[in-house]
Amino acid sequence: MITPTRLSYAVLALTIVLAGILNLGVPLLVVLFSYFALGQLYYLTKTKWLALILFAVGVAGVAAAAAYFARAAILALPDVADTSIPPASAWAQKRAIELPFTDFESLRQVVTDTLGQEGHYLRNVANFAKSVTAALVFSILGIVAAGSLFFKTGLDPHRATHRVKNNLYSVCCDEVSTRFRDFYRSFATVMGAQLTISLINTTLTAIFLLAVHMPHATLLIAVTFLCGLVPIVGNLVSNTIIVFVGLTVSLKLAISALVFLVVIHKLEYLLNSKIIGDRIRNPVWLTLIALILGERLMGIPGLILAPVVLNYLRVEMLTVEVPKAEAPNSNIQAPNKLEPSNVGA
Repeated sequence: MITPTRLSYAVLALTIVLAGILNLGVPLLVVLFSYFALGQLYYLTKTKWLALILFAVGVAGVAAAAAYFARAAILALPDVADTSIPPASAWAQKRAIELPFTDFESLRQVVTDTLGQEGHYLRNVANFAKSVTAALVFSILGIVAAGSLFFKTGLDPHRATHRVKNNLYSVCCDEVSTRFRDFYRSFATVMGAQLTISLINTTLTAIFLLAVHMPHATLLIAVTFLCGLVPIVGNLVSNTIIVFVGLTVSLKLAISALVFLVVIHKLEYLLNSKIIGDRIRNPVWLTLIALILGERLMGIPGLILAPVVLNYLRVEMLTVEVPKAEAPNSNIQAPNKLEPSNVGA
């Protein structure tokens, strides 16, 4: 019969695999991030209810900020287009490039005609809306699940009422809880490194924003730091906001911001592998391979989970002692019984 310990490892591995196959990486990350935030707030407040209230206020603030920026982008889009399209048209004319639009109205007409002529564009838009809606619903469920775990951890809360105290179910629950607790500790370790990365990224971005006199620079710096706490995708969100603000000034400023931020984004791969690799004591090349494999298997959630899984595997393997083969004498090393030359001997 399978042991509870082996079963607990299988449950954890199955959870990660299913998260990748069923595209549930986002809710898994929401649970981890939410529980991490609640833990940090509890460390500061020493009261679970107060930590939960502050966390709810923070989530509401992030949602309100996202809604505000989305509404501002929609309202400002015509003015941004009217400001940006003439320089783009002049640049294209100098190079004998014919653009299908000259202002915002003609651009909107081109987009409308394209969507009307090609039905698959509409299907893509519908699929995107469906994916976003599902992600929002799963995120809400993840936040609720994290709050529930924060107040009452454990898979067997009614253990004291069982007739058989040391029963198989309770022991398996303990082992599974231990595996997921260790996995969360690996996540918290990586998040500590991500905080350092966010500070570095925010410092570089702040220097650029202040140097070019970007509007609302202080607010953008704060948004960059908060978004930087989320690996990879956080920078994409903050970069999009910065480029949009740059467009409200001029096309040249927006392009300059885009080039600068793309360079920073590319360098973040090396930054992640170096800082996170040092924090979890893995070499840079191994962390880079984990990031690449995670992105190929699970997309952006895979980028975030890859160093976590890598650190967890290292920590678990360090707890397993492998018996060392005894040498026949102190001067001659015994051959490894698993070497190909000894197999079948």
